[in-house]
Amino acid sequence: MNGATDSGVSVNGRSGAGGEAGAGAREGVGAALAVEAVSVSFGGVHALSGVSFEVPEGQVCGVIGPNGAGKTTLFDVISGLRRPTSGSVTMAGRDVTAVPAVRRARAGLRRTFQRTQVFGRLTVADNVLTAMEWRGGGGGLLADLAGLPSRRARERERRRRADEVLDLCGLTELRGAYAAALPVGQRRLVELARALADGPSLLLLDEPTSGLDAEQTARLGEVVRSLNTTTLLVEHDMSFVMEVCDRLVVLDLGKVIAVGTPAEVRDDPAVRAAYLG
Repeated sequence: MNGATDSGVSVNGRSGAGGEAGAGAREGVGAALAVEAVSVSFGGVHALSGVSFEVPEGQVCGVIGPNGAGKTTLFDVISGLRRPTSGSVTMAGRDVTAVPAVRRARAGLRRTFQRTQVFGRLTVADNVLTAMEWRGGGGGLLADLAGLPSRRARERERRRRADEVLDLCGLTELRGAYAAALPVGQRRLVELARALADGPSLLLLDEPTSGLDAEQTARLGEVVRSLNTTTLLVEHDMSFVMEVCDRLVVLDLGKVIAVGTPAEVRDDPAVRAAYLG
């Protein structure tokens, strides 16, 4: 198990209740994400060293490890915010190592960050609607200006989808609230709803339970398990990780020290020594 790519862990029968959010993932059809021998160096500091693993379509994979293990650097490489010093990143069989972050996003990758990044002056509903704005209003500029039926139909669909993900994330009653006025836990749920709105094929969640209370954490787990969307998450809440994830990748000092199911990783002596104690 140490440092190996284990792509045969089975999917735990997700229901696909996330609607369009799960439309891009099909169980058991190859690797949605493959990280191959990725290294990142900052001068003489090796943030990542030969990191390799795969995430099969439809699975939830957790990335765990102590502070400074390289987890956020790994997310930056996968999402296109940082080019690796060496190695490659593949999404759905396509090498995206040199593809900019915007093009990866338009190919279906969505990411949340450790620090919440909502549009504070927009309402919760409008925050979610922004995620679908890049597709246009239906019919181009003329349709927008003239309010043509194609534009009105597209707008109704966008708002229906926004309402759907707001309900999924438990935010319906807050849809008219300004995002800046919300506590951090609810802002994280707004970010999640925004990430889900456009139907991602690959979802990256960076410490998603940070700031959430027990009820919100439970809802987050239910949402993630229901999506059938390939998900990679960094998280320090080990009870959440063990409950939600199909498989885990453990990093320590920039290297993969274990890959496997939560039970396998929990019982791995190297993981216990480096992280779990």
